[in-house]
Amino acid sequence: MVAATESGSPDEESAAEVGRKLGFTLGMVVQERAWDEDTDDNLRIAVEDAIDAEMLDEDSDDVADVVVLWWRDDDGDLVDGLINAITPLADDGFVWVFTPKTGQDGYVDPADISEAASTAGLTQTSVVNFGTWSGSRLVQPKSRTGKRA
Repeated sequence: MVAATESGSPDEESAAEVGRKLGFTLGMVVQERAWDEDTDDNLRIAVEDAIDAEMLDEDSDDVADVVVLWWRDDDGDLVDGLINAITPLADDGFVWVFTPKTGQDGYVDPADISEAASTAGLTQTSVVNFGTWSGSRLVQPKSRTGKRA
């Protein structure tokens, strides 16, 4: 888990280092979905510092290496949100779903994230905490290209 202070600022780490710990690397194309005024600006800065670029908005048609999805309990059906998130995703790309932590407005139960991920064809690989947000890293199944029947 990524250590963070109560203000959400990384403990003794640069924003870029935090972004790299989350799997973001220089030159990645990252699309951000469901941004709102409540999202964590420190986390957004960490991602953009690690990739050395701004994140694309959800209207972009570019193929993304990673999608950052901010999700709250009242945002609708998480399965639909995840399906929309994987549409622009590269074959080896992944999704970070950030939801408010327990006790915060918009909290999403981790079991709901796991169930929605499975329904959308994704697998959860890790969970991090950052400020008042919790993140779940979701990956697509490995492609079976190259195998013959």
